[in-house]
Amino acid sequence: MKKILLILTLIIGIQKGFCAGGTIVTYTIDPEKNAYLHNNKGIECASEKDYYCAIEEFKIAISLNPKKQSTAVYFNNLGKTYMTIGYPNLALDCFENALKQYNLNFEYYKNLADCYDKLGMTKQKLKEYGQNAEKNPLNKIMVALLKEKTGDSRRAIIILDNFIHSEKDLLITPAIKNHINSLLSEMNEQ
Repeated sequence: MKKILLILTLIIGIQKGFCAGGTIVTYTIDPEKNAYLHNNKGIECASEKDYYCAIEEFKIAISLNPKKQSTAVYFNNLGKTYMTIGYPNLALDCFENALKQYNLNFEYYKNLADCYDKLGMTKQKLKEYGQNAEKNPLNKIMVALLKEKTGDSRRAIIILDNFIHSEKDLLITPAIKNHINSLLSEMNEQ
């Protein structure tokens, strides 16, 4: 009898160990991971020329992760999609937001300059950025790109070269060097 009671006690004790409280499986929703997935889905949709789907996916990615550096990528992708379908007025806000989120990606500056050019705002924005270039050295990048859009590639190269020499350690500097080299090779071909 004592053996049976001991066996029952062991079985109940072991069973409690397997059914301990707090072992409910939980899943935490990670908006940053989901934003990344929606951005990738948007890129896939854009590559398949399903632009409505791409726009919606990029918007979801932005809304899931609105104030992070990675959101600049989502804004840039949304802006490029709007440019592709011929809506530079909608792309303008996207590119400006991308630069606000992260201002050390040269592609964002190039896309914004292209957008200004499509909207016929090149000269106006050149004046605005030129006035603020001393306050914010990164504005010199936009001044140079807008000079390039007006056909003054030589001046653009000089501005970018001066920027490189004054801001040697920035992450954006290698991309600017590559752009200068491409401008120089274009000028040599002419």
